[in-house]
Amino acid sequence: MTPNLCDLFVCAGEKSGDLLGGRLLEALYAQKPTLAIQGVGGIAMRSTAMHCFIPTEELQVMGFVDVLCAFFRLRRLFYAIAKEILRLNPKVVITIDYPGFNLRLAKYLRKQGFRGKLVHFVCPSVWAWGKRRIPLMEKNLDLLLSILPFEKKLFTNTQMRTAFVGNPLAERICSYTYKPFPMGKPLLSLFPGSRTKEIERNLPVMLDAAKSIKKQQDTLHIALSVSEEKFLPLMKTILKKKGWKEEELHWVPSELAYELMKASHLAIAKSGTVTLELALHKVPTVVVYALSFLDRLIAQYLLRIRLPFYCLVNIIAGRSVFAELIGPHLTLLRLEKEVKALFDEPTRRRIQKECDLLLDELSGKHPSEVAAREILNFS
Repeated sequence: MTPNLCDLFVCAGEKSGDLLGGRLLEALYAQKPTLAIQGVGGIAMRSTAMHCFIPTEELQVMGFVDVLCAFFRLRRLFYAIAKEILRLNPKVVITIDYPGFNLRLAKYLRKQGFRGKLVHFVCPSVWAWGKRRIPLMEKNLDLLLSILPFEKKLFTNTQMRTAFVGNPLAERICSYTYKPFPMGKPLLSLFPGSRTKEIERNLPVMLDAAKSIKKQQDTLHIALSVSEEKFLPLMKTILKKKGWKEEELHWVPSELAYELMKASHLAIAKSGTVTLELALHKVPTVVVYALSFLDRLIAQYLLRIRLPFYCLVNIIAGRSVFAELIGPHLTLLRLEKEVKALFDEPTRRRIQKECDLLLDELSGKHPSEVAAREILNFS
């Protein structure tokens, strides 16, 4: 591709956005093969014909404190991306998730006189906090592509076009071809996160709970999901500190995550997208999220985040499907109690029935194709 030629510029700031972006790019190229696309992308997006300006990996940070520490690096990247978009002057800029960065990018581009279309894929959590973002989005965005069914109604009083395109995870799971995965049962799976700080904060208490429960359920097998190979040394260090031997666990790489979910009897998972994936696999799960003291103060007193639910599964359902232990509520005793409850068959059946309802609500569309069609019709 000629670096100066650009119909669409796509910007994904984290791994989940890159996965969405990869499927979106495939759908865009399938519907219009002649497109010249450039952008910021990870492994999935770079595997397409897109010309990569900056890798997504350079933008990845986690938590309020980590964002502050990475401020100057993110600021430099922000202006580099904006400058490149203004130089290329594409017909459409598509930002994917990562709202703190991407919505500011849209605002800055408008301020600099960018006249192309601005599309944001994945609605930010305005239903959780940041309702002040709605007027900002209406002012700067031309099209919002939503992946959760309840989000569109939040924008009914705005002039911004909003389209629910379906949920990419439901689409992927329904069409996924599972590989052979022999694993001892019953199986408790641990999903501590996909970033260093998440693993450092969540894995120790997960391991403590798993060890305690295994003493009472001696036939229980324990599996640990490894989101990236680079985290293995950190995980092994934590394992050793907690008195585990490596052979006491099944180590499962990210490419077998869905196979692991399908085989799981129950799970402990870090709050995030993985909880929705587990629900769509009908795995009874306890959701955890350990926060630093400073993160807790910022969330509670500065951002004033006070929600009935924090887990995505519960938010979509509008009721408690998975038990949540967030911040100060995450203690070893409470985690043990909630995990033990998942061995109760009536409890398991109730949760799995709720997961069936969730799958019915989110399935049926082809989100990447619908999103690509919306973008091409709009541009």
